[in-house]
Amino acid sequence: MADHTDAHILIVDDDERIRGLLQKFLARNGYWVSAARDAAHARRLLDGLEFDLIVLDVMMPGEDGLALTRSLRTTLDTPILLLTAKGESGDRITGLEAGADDYLSKPFEPKELLLRINAILRRVPKVEAEKEVPKTLQLGANRYDLVRGELWRGADLIRLTATESALMKIFSACPHEPVTRGKLVEDLGRDKGQAQERAVDVQITRLRRKLESDPKSPRYLQTVRGSGYMLVPD
Repeated sequence: MADHTDAHILIVDDDERIRGLLQKFLARNGYWVSAARDAAHARRLLDGLEFDLIVLDVMMPGEDGLALTRSLRTTLDTPILLLTAKGESGDRITGLEAGADDYLSKPFEPKELLLRINAILRRVPKVEAEKEVPKTLQLGANRYDLVRGELWRGADLIRLTATESALMKIFSACPHEPVTRGKLVEDLGRDKGQAQERAVDVQITRLRRKLESDPKSPRYLQTVRGSGYMLVPD
């Protein structure tokens, strides 16, 4: 992940005024910014350029932000921050399920957007691989490489979003130990609160689909009643 001073951000919003405002504000704060007016324009930019983060408005004419997120997630791991209309909590959960990493309700202060972007781009500390610590964890048919932060099934690399990757690093640093939802929210650099804990639950559900043969009865990423979640490798 690029250091935030040279991170390249793509803003996708059909409102020209908001695009211009965010572009100026983020550029002033050391980011390299491109802007797109709709999903089709965003796709053209994504074809030719690499971005460190995409800020995407949910409500756009034509292909909306949720549909674009779903589509991008089939090939792209780039973090996505959704901008949602105030009070549309259903949109937010749908957005997280579609593969977004975080969301921000409109209207918002540009400074809050900056804090969210910094939190998403901030690297999760790498797991220290000491001699006696295994370099991989076996999770049934999957294996997790602690040094590279990669999840493999046989010879196939399983795509993880930035948030899923961060969660795997947090859990693999303390296998067989419960991690509270509050701690996960904190380690992911999110604001505290029930909404963010609910957002973490959604990310866990998505991660389980990649880890578990039966995500509804998880064997490897277990729920510990009253204590949060725990990674239980073989």
